[in-house]
Amino acid sequence: MTSMGVSGVMSRVAELKEQLGLNPPPATTAAGASGTTFASALADATGAGVAQPGTAGPSGADVVAAAKKYLGTPYVFGSENPAKGLDCSGLVQQAYEDLGVQLPRNSWQQARAGRPVASIADAKPGDILAFNSPVDHVGIYLGDNKMIAAPKPGDHVKIQSVYETPSHIRRVLDTVPAAAVQDMSALRPAGLRTGSGGVTGVPYADLFNQAGARHGISPKLLAAVAKVESGYDPKAVSKAGAQGLMQLMPSTARGLGVKDAFDPTQAVDGAAKMLSSLLKEFKSVPLALAAYNAGGGAVRKYDGIPPFAETQAYVPKVQKALAALGG
Repeated sequence: MTSMGVSGVMSRVAELKEQLGLNPPPATTAAGASGTTFASALADATGAGVAQPGTAGPSGADVVAAAKKYLGTPYVFGSENPAKGLDCSGLVQQAYEDLGVQLPRNSWQQARAGRPVASIADAKPGDILAFNSPVDHVGIYLGDNKMIAAPKPGDHVKIQSVYETPSHIRRVLDTVPAAAVQDMSALRPAGLRTGSGGVTGVPYADLFNQAGARHGISPKLLAAVAKVESGYDPKAVSKAGAQGLMQLMPSTARGLGVKDAFDPTQAVDGAAKMLSSLLKEFKSVPLALAAYNAGGGAVRKYDGIPPFAETQAYVPKVQKALAALGG
């Protein structure tokens, strides 16, 4: 127990529970509280545990519950260890990580995760709020114009008002049906894969299955991309110079270690490596597909699917091909 003492911990718990509109916690003896950190003591007292995700995956409410476990944790710049302290992006990353959802570490990267939300009026609990340009602070929206954040040195994780209009609002978790993805507004959440199992009944199925397993992505997604890109033709060449089954540009192929883009084995492995990287960066299948078509720089520039006719048409085509494969 810190120098704050058991009574101090319980007093602080009571203060925070009063702020949250909760009933006062039951009395706790020194023996019962021994060895408990402030954050875990507060979590135990408030019952703010992480809800068990169902078949639909974790929700925004689960993110809020996960974040509340760390109320009172000291702000420590650069720390992502709750036992020592957390900074703003460390809190956001930890809350999502507790639910099995991986987010990037830095606040400016988190401000690009998931999909954009138009305004604070459209925000839902669990959304990421980012502030300033360039982004230098993030928090998790609770609803009712409140957020949980680790504000600054000398402070601690706490609930506070949304004090200014966020520069970015991002939704990482969704419960939107997969069929709605084609309208470009419903992007799949981080940590979810398309389809399940291997792909069968298409040319080069073994290559898609092997590369998918090797790089941790859906073989059906690889097959859908190949269907739209080349019609499964390993000798295809586009007007722009993209080559082979997966239509890799020569410079892209070199960067992926593909020596011969016309070799289906090399092409599929290179495309799988590329898509795996894009999925990790953008946390969204549609955004990863848009980046595959138009480049990651264009997706970052427009903060979503770029307004290019080819890319706007490409993403739903691949989604349709994926659905036909059972993905």
